[in-house]
Amino acid sequence: MNAGDPRELVAKIRRAVLDGQFAAGQRLVESELCELYDVSRSTVRQALRELLADGLVEVQRNKGARVRVISTAEAVEITEVRMVLEGLLAAKAAERVTPGQAERLLEIRRAMRERVEGHDPLGYSDLNAVLHALVQEIAGQDTARTILARLQGQLVRHQFRLSLQPGRSTVSLVQHERIIDAIVARDQEAAEAAMRAHLRDVITQISGFTPPPSPTGVLSRS
Repeated sequence: MNAGDPRELVAKIRRAVLDGQFAAGQRLVESELCELYDVSRSTVRQALRELLADGLVEVQRNKGARVRVISTAEAVEITEVRMVLEGLLAAKAAERVTPGQAERLLEIRRAMRERVEGHDPLGYSDLNAVLHALVQEIAGQDTARTILARLQGQLVRHQFRLSLQPGRSTVSLVQHERIIDAIVARDQEAAEAAMRAHLRDVITQISGFTPPPSPTGVLSRS
């Protein structure tokens, strides 16, 4: 077994949460994480400490670590913070976008419309994530990006349910097209307003449903 790099393990566990491999409320058993990632127990403990500080993991008395359950109220609060930060990033992206980056945005715009017209909400959801990541990349504002990366993993359960709501992709597509068009036009004010309007609508939608009970099982490889 390798000792492993705690920073790499943090990234892998965070990605597993983002991908839904580890569900909200699921126990993160040290011995199973050691086996799954082929790292030492000290590396796992260090990684869990960092994830605890990030708010992605919580420790229960006599039960150990688990993926933290985010309530609807907290998801709304987190999205309110995202609204401010991503509004800033959209404005920065409109200021700094290059012709090549603008073309990439337009390609994503076309692909998103194809997914909606093809009734592929999961494919659309994947492109949604790609778009937001690209806007952050174009903006080049590392402080905001770092904060958002810590927040994003906490919202996976809510975002997944939202993406599967009937008609949601059609509504979301129009909002994202406005964001893309404003950035490509280099209109900073419009880009920020479009991003804020999109996330304000996300808040409204998140507030309208109650997530299912979290699982109580232990970590699995499935």
